Amino acid sequence: MPDEQQPSKPTGRFARLEENRQTFQPGLWSRLILIAAVAVYAILFVVLNTRSVKVSFVVVSTRVSLIWVILLSLAVGIVLGVLASQLHRRRQRSR
Repeated sequence: MPDEQQPSKPTGRFARLEENRQTFQPGLWSRLILIAAVAVYAILFVVLNTRSVKVSFVVVSTRVSLIWVILLSLAVGIVLGVLASQLHRRRQRSR
């Protein structure tokens, strides 16, 4: 068997640079920064929307925290959006 030479590994400063290049994961760090920013935004959103507001329904009215009104509206919108997309998909399939 011929004596195969191993590629030489960098030494000194170049070795440290190569090691840092292999261990640094910019995708991971960018995702972590994005998640942290969204978390801070969500916390501020909740804290800044705690005042009480009056919600009037057809026959009754009540006072609740503004954040609950926003979150309830978001949940209702998501549910209605999913139901509408399922109805659209069902109509497309039946054709």
